[in-house]
Amino acid sequence: MKKNLMRTIVSTIIFTLGLVFSITNVGAAEIEVKMLNKSSDGAKMVFEPSLIVAEIGDTVTFLPTEKGHMAASMKGMIPDGVKAFKGKVNKKISLIVSKEGLYGIKCTPHYANGMVAIIAVGQVSPGTFLEGKKIPKKAKKRFDEILSKLN
Repeated sequence: MKKNLMRTIVSTIIFTLGLVFSITNVGAAEIEVKMLNKSSDGAKMVFEPSLIVAEIGDTVTFLPTEKGHMAASMKGMIPDGVKAFKGKVNKKISLIVSKEGLYGIKCTPHYANGMVAIIAVGQVSPGTFLEGKKIPKKAKKRFDEILSKLN
């Protein structure tokens, strides 16, 4: 009798946990971002899209569509409490978005060429996102273009 009761309790716990995990992932999007030498509109060294609109729980995957690229978070340009990340050249990397805010992303080898992107999560505004940051001229111009889409 005790064994059957224990099996029933364990089965119920496992079922409940499975249900909770399946409910929490419902609606989470899988967003793919290509890392390209040249975009469809002719821009060089780009993430496509460069503005990634996501929700908490979504997975953003950066794909090395063309060789020589990688994706990394930028120091001081991710929400507080979010762990920094750095992919390897020619390797895909995924990030599960965990907090609301703006996430600055760069391809380190092509950062000076303006290869940057922003993940926007929730109700955000550009505010002071770039304030006080040392950013190469081409990257700053791209960031300004991306941020203008949030207004």
